[in-house]
Formats: sequence, C-alpha cells, structure tokens
Amino acid sequence: MSGFPEDIYTEPSGIDADTLANLGPLRPMAGIWEGVRGLDVKPKAEGPKKQAYVERIELQPIDPQTNGPQLFYGLRYHTHIVKPEQVKTYHEQVGYWLWESAASSLIHTLTIPRGQIVMATGKASADARQFELIAARDAIRSNPFLEYAFNTVEFRIKVSINADGTWSYDEDTVMMIRGQAEPFHHTDRNTLTKVAEPTPNPLAR
Repeated sequence: MSGFPEDIYTEPSGIDADTLANLGPLRPMAGIWEGVRGLDVKPKAEGPKKQAYVERIELQPIDPQTNGPQLFYGLRYHTHIVKPEQVKTYHEQVGYWLWESAASSLIHTLTIPRGQIVMATGKASADARQFELIAARDAIRSNPFLEYAFNTVEFRIKVSINADGTWSYDEDTVMMIRGQAEPFHHTDRNTLTKVAEPTPNPLAR
C-alpha cells in the first residue's frame, strides 16, 4: 500500500559520486547567489507591512545520501538576509534541497533561529523549470510562543528557473494569528543572480 519495497536495507548499486550531475531540477540552483529586490509582507498589529530586503544564499552540493534503497542528491544551503543599507540580520535560514530521481520527488527543509523547522515536499520532472513544494501542518514545528501567537498551518514555495540564468522564488507562509479570525499570508519573493560557482561535493573532488 505504501509503494515502498519490502527490502528496506539494501542500498542502490552504482551510486554516482558527482552530485552536480544528478540534481535534476535543482542543478541550476547550485552556487552562490545574491538578490537585491526581495519583498517581504509580514504581520504587524496595525496590519500587513511591506519590507524590501537584500539576500545572499549559498547552495553547495553534498555527497549522495541513502536511506536503504532511497537515494538523494542534494544541496546544503545558508540564506542570509538584511534590510537595504543595513548590517543587522533580518532573516537567516539553513537547510537542504533534496532530489530523489526514482520518485521524481523534491524535499526542502528549513530551520530558522526563531525556533521553527519545516519540511516541504513536491513532485517534478528532472528537467522542470518550475516546481512547487508544500508543507502541511504536520510537517511544521514551532516553539510554544509561535504556536500560541503566530501558528503556521501551511508553507508553500514556488521556484522558477529563468532563461537569463537567474532563479526566483515565491513563498507563502499561512498563519493563524491570535485574535484574528482569518489566516494571514506572510509572503516573500526574490530573484537571485549567481555570483560564484558551486564547490564540488567532497566525494567528487
């Protein structure tokens, strides 16, 4: 019923050491990127507030990962965001983008230093130029205060690989805010331009 094999221990044979050659739709995202026209729409007591931001994100290939027969190729990432002309961190995020070729599946994990973790999943073809990943309520964990005051019930991220070599994302974090009857859509979007190439994963060097 699960679609998984009976043999849950045996790893696949012939695993390729070169992660960059096996990233499917994630391949164009590998490298170091900057975006200077980010837009964040966040909740405030007086209503939604728009905030421009500047972003730097590093996505580096990791060695192939297995769970028995399951095989992932992926990118480890670190995102650092500031407001224009400022030094203080506005947002920071770490995690992984993972591609499972056999299932045409994508996983995006994120952790932020305000006590929240998310795992979003989606499907795509190996040559897809657009894809979307979604995390439902059971794939989101927040610290007790956020659960009480800003309860995240869904997360979505849409990625577009652009013809000019850039890539863009559009995020929607849906929250139930204490004292409000309707969900709030906390959105973020940006377009990233490559500033440096990725470093090959350790096994491929």
